Amino acid sequence: MNEPTDLTQRAMALQALLAAQQTLLLSTASASGIPDISYAPYVRDEAGSFTILISELATHTGYLLANPQASVMFVRPESETNNLFARERAIFDCTAKIIDRSDVCYSTQLMALQFQFGEIVEVLRSLSDFHLFALTPVSGRYVAGFGQAFTINIKDGSLSPLRKSHKQSR
Repeated sequence: MNEPTDLTQRAMALQALLAAQQTLLLSTASASGIPDISYAPYVRDEAGSFTILISELATHTGYLLANPQASVMFVRPESETNNLFARERAIFDCTAKIIDRSDVCYSTQLMALQFQFGEIVEVLRSLSDFHLFALTPVSGRYVAGFGQAFTINIKDGSLSPLRKSHKQSR
């Protein structure tokens, strides 16, 4: 198989992985660097940002307000993976921004969340401690398996091989 065709097929596999997920793994850090890992249901907008609705009671919300840098990961379920050392996954480094209730896209994104997840979103939006965040990717990596790592072009979703050699330890 030639490389452009392979890269196109890999990009399609990446999109399929993202489309199969309803939640994302969310990595945040406090202003002083204390890490936190959690998850959140999400929808993706036309520009490629991931929109999440999260509570102030969650550690990740406070961390995003103090430090708007985050990483999100999508990973193939263990039950669908032949080798747990080589699970298919996509990781995006993102900039987080709270979406103000007066912003035009606020209602649109809440409706998208409600369409995806049901009436629970209506309940959560009525709670004053819940906030809508846009997580905008600035870079990304896709790992399809052993020796199959790619850099994601955020603008168009295309892939480029990530070429790093592994050094054997003694």
